Amino acid sequence: MRFQVPQFIEVEDKIFGPLTLKQFIYLAGGGGLSFLVYSLTNSIWISVLPILVIMSCSAALAFYKINKRPLILVLESAFKYYLTRKLYIWKKENKTPTATADADTLEHYSSVTVPKIAESKLKDLTWSLDVQESIYSKESQK
Repeated sequence: MRFQVPQFIEVEDKIFGPLTLKQFIYLAGGGGLSFLVYSLTNSIWISVLPILVIMSCSAALAFYKINKRPLILVLESAFKYYLTRKLYIWKKENKTPTATADADTLEHYSSVTVPKIAESKLKDLTWSLDVQESIYSKESQK
């Protein structure tokens, strides 16, 4: 039995002429909000500026994309970033070896020699993993 696999699932369907459902809702919401502003002020000259701001914001939400992502997703990510707590894991500190360092650890690290292998990066990586594994196995034996 053969099944047809759906294709182009990332592309939204055009429902209202050349507009998708989301685009139509953004533009209709902007138009409705603009009409509400006009009806509350009863003057076209007073309401021109707010109507222009509202319609430009709704048009940007409907059509503008940043890095191929809709503006609403960019705004959502920005709000999440600014409102959530941040955890900084790495902070660079310049540490110099001091005379109070433990002699055993200095002796242990001085006994490890790392020869230079230049055949391929994969062999270098496997060798370094083997060295790290052998270092930690020696520490567990002490």
